[in-house]
Amino acid sequence: MSLTRRAFSSLLSAAPAAFAAAPKRPNLLVILADDLGYSDIGPFGGEIATPNLDSLARQGVRFTQFYNCARCCPTRASLLTGLYNHQAGVGHMIQDRGVPAYQGYLNDKCATIGESLKPAGYTTLMSGKWHVGEQPAHWPTRRGFDHYFGLISGASNYFRLEGARRMALDSEPYTPPPNNAGTKEGFYMTNAIGDHAVRMLREAPKGNPFLLYLAFTSPHWPLHALPEDISRYRGTYMKGWDRLRLERHERQLAAGIVDRRWPLSPRDAGVPAWDTLSQAEKDQWDLRMAVYAAQVECMDRNIGRVLEQLRRSGQLDNTLVMFMADNGGCAEENIGGEKQAKDPVPGGPDSFTSYRRPWANASNTPYRLWKQFTHEGGIASPFIAAWPAGFRRAGQLDATPGHVIDVLPTLLDAAAAQRAAAPQGRELLPLEGRSLLPAFRGGKAAERRITGWEHQGHRAVRMGDWKLVSSYGKPWELYNLAEDRTELRDLAGQDAPRAAAMSGEFESWAARCGVVPWSQLNPKA
Repeated sequence: MSLTRRAFSSLLSAAPAAFAAAPKRPNLLVILADDLGYSDIGPFGGEIATPNLDSLARQGVRFTQFYNCARCCPTRASLLTGLYNHQAGVGHMIQDRGVPAYQGYLNDKCATIGESLKPAGYTTLMSGKWHVGEQPAHWPTRRGFDHYFGLISGASNYFRLEGARRMALDSEPYTPPPNNAGTKEGFYMTNAIGDHAVRMLREAPKGNPFLLYLAFTSPHWPLHALPEDISRYRGTYMKGWDRLRLERHERQLAAGIVDRRWPLSPRDAGVPAWDTLSQAEKDQWDLRMAVYAAQVECMDRNIGRVLEQLRRSGQLDNTLVMFMADNGGCAEENIGGEKQAKDPVPGGPDSFTSYRRPWANASNTPYRLWKQFTHEGGIASPFIAAWPAGFRRAGQLDATPGHVIDVLPTLLDAAAAQRAAAPQGRELLPLEGRSLLPAFRGGKAAERRITGWEHQGHRAVRMGDWKLVSSYGKPWELYNLAEDRTELRDLAGQDAPRAAAMSGEFESWAARCGVVPWSQLNPKA
């Protein structure tokens, strides 16, 4: 259900006139999308119907320079702990690579948002994808969450679980009801995550504030969506990725989301011009993007169901909502299970495929590259924050640089809570993030000297407006993001002293965080 402008406006009319009067113990709702590109949702230039995110953006603030960690597991580790992912034990994915920073699950040197807010009197809830610990000892209810429903592993068939994919309900394995081929009575992952989130809110103790971490698998591959959702987008993308990128960029420019000094990045070299495709090829590509868009719309619809539950219970005005994505759009092809799929047509339960590089390039408009890379296309996330009783930034944009390491400190600040104390025999690493709450309220967040990234050899460091970045095995590139956030004018040769100094800063950051050269961890790469 879409939350209307009138509904939000009525809530805001009751908000305090002064920020000092804002409640100290708000409810906390953190929403994470999976493999969503920077420009896919309406508030960041997209054409996909996202009325509930649109409403949040109209009544809240959009951060245009918010970052993730380039891939699902690393981002989730940082979001949950306020540390860089290597420090939390998830330097790559869930595989244990024999090095503490790459053990593949959250270590004992970090405390999660659940572990920190539960002692502060919060009911801690999670519905959705975990992916930072496969074994029961590492599941959410062992890391501070009172109740959990969701997918422990990564990508899965949306209509049924296959292979080693596991779901859990609290601390027990969960088996979804039989597949019903996508009918309204059948199991569909995105709806199930929304169902259980609403149920948790309805059943939560009334006297306590709550934390709900709502981590959708959508729109991660495989391309699986409900037929009625797909049909609304069929034919929409016959315009092609070239025109789609131009249209999204124009909307971003008009809204002020991107700067006119930053040209739209060229179509990726591995992507053909749309006009060179045959009609049959265009039809196939249109279907891929139609299914992807249907997945995004379904996610938004379930966000609306959660917001509506909060509105009906009178809790929405005192709920701090944050929405973000775990990485940029995904260019992965020939994904696991694709060759064994019974149905080559995307959308249904017997298919298993992705939307691939051409549409990922469009999803990340105006940036280049995508998930896994540390260029802007891989790490730039749409970000929305709204809290009707806590701040009034109706429809505003904010260029404050933020990062998923800032989520935990921001939640603690809003809740007036302390980070969890280390159990006897454990020592927690100092938090790397800082609270964004002052920026949410129109002020300034504490300055951060550097921000670092590393994922399977792709690396970057940002200092102020300057960013040093390289893909695995490639030399460093240097960009002034204030002038060139689409990373088209490499200044490394013109400003070698700055590049060298920033390279040194990266090496210091990497050593402190436990980064190991990818060539040592994966010699075959």
